[in-house]
Amino acid sequence: MSDAARSLHAVLGAGPAGTALAGELVRRGHAVRLVSRSGPDNAAEGVERRAADVSTPEGALAAVEGADVVHHCVNVGYHHQVEVMPRIQRAVLAAVESTGARLVVLDTLYPYGPTHGEVMTEDTPWRATSRKGRMRAELDERYLDAHRAGRARVVLGRAADFVGPGVLNSTLGGAVFPGALTGGEVLGLGDIDLPHSYTDIRDVATGLATLGELPVGDGRVWHLPTAPAVTTREIHTMIEERVGRPLQRVVLPEPRPFGPFDEAFMDEYAEMFYQHTEPQIVDSTAFARTFGVHPTPLAATLDATVDWYRGLLAGARG
Repeated sequence: MSDAARSLHAVLGAGPAGTALAGELVRRGHAVRLVSRSGPDNAAEGVERRAADVSTPEGALAAVEGADVVHHCVNVGYHHQVEVMPRIQRAVLAAVESTGARLVVLDTLYPYGPTHGEVMTEDTPWRATSRKGRMRAELDERYLDAHRAGRARVVLGRAADFVGPGVLNSTLGGAVFPGALTGGEVLGLGDIDLPHSYTDIRDVATGLATLGELPVGDGRVWHLPTAPAVTTREIHTMIEERVGRPLQRVVLPEPRPFGPFDEAFMDEYAEMFYQHTEPQIVDSTAFARTFGVHPTPLAATLDATVDWYRGLLAGARG
C-alpha cells in the first residue's frame, strides 16, 4: 500500500457531505476519522468516530490529532452561520498550522454573490452583497492568505446546491422527492424556468477526496464536479418520468415557510433568494481538465436519489 493510502484523513462534520466523503476515503484505502460535536452515529464501516467541538481551539486540536489531511465540512444552522463559522475557521486553521496537516475546505458559491446569469468559473469575481456571502468571502480570503503566507497548506472546493442520496435539507431534497413519490406537494423556488446547477453529493465526496490526495491543487479555489445546468422545470419533468406521476408543484416566488424549511430558516434565506431569480450556472471543467474527474450525469443522479428516497419512505412506513 502506498504512503498516500496509509495517510489519515480527518473529516470534520458528519452531515451528508462529511459522511459521503468519509465513505469515499475508506474506499480509497485511507484511514479515516469522522468528527462531529456529539460524535457521528452514521459512519461507514472502518471509520473512526470522534466527538469534538471544533469551534474551540482544544476541540479542533483533538479532532485533527495525527491527521495528514483535514477536510473541513462543518456547517451550522443558517441563523448561526455569521457568528459561528468564523470561530470554527479560527480554531481549525490554528490546529492545522500547529500540526502541519493539509486542509481541504468544502465551500459554497456565496462569495460570488449575484452574477446576473454569468456562468460561474473559478475566475468569477467575488461580489457578495449578503451577510452570509460576505462572511464566506472573508473566510476564503483568510484561508488563501494563510496558504500564501506559508502558515498552512489549504485548498477550497466549491459546490452548488447538493442533491443525491442522503441529502435532505436542500432545495432539491426533502421538499421535493417525498412529495414526488407519494403524490404530495413538491417545492419549486423562484423562477423554475431558469437554469440552476446542482452538485451530486457523491461528486462532492469524490472531488474533496481527490483534492485531499493531490497537493497540486493547493492554494486556490476549485469547482467540484457539477453536471451541466438545466432548468428546475426540466429536473421536475425528469423526476416525473422516474416516479410515474405528475408532480403537485408549489412554486414560491418569494421565501416563505414550506415543508422542512421553517420560518426561521426562510427568514435567513431571504437574502440568498437571488439564487432562484437569476440563472445559477456552475462550470467545473477546470477540475475535469486538471484531475480527470467528471461529474455524474444528472439522469444517474436522479435515479440514485429517487431510489434512496423510496428506501427512506419504505423504512418509515415499516
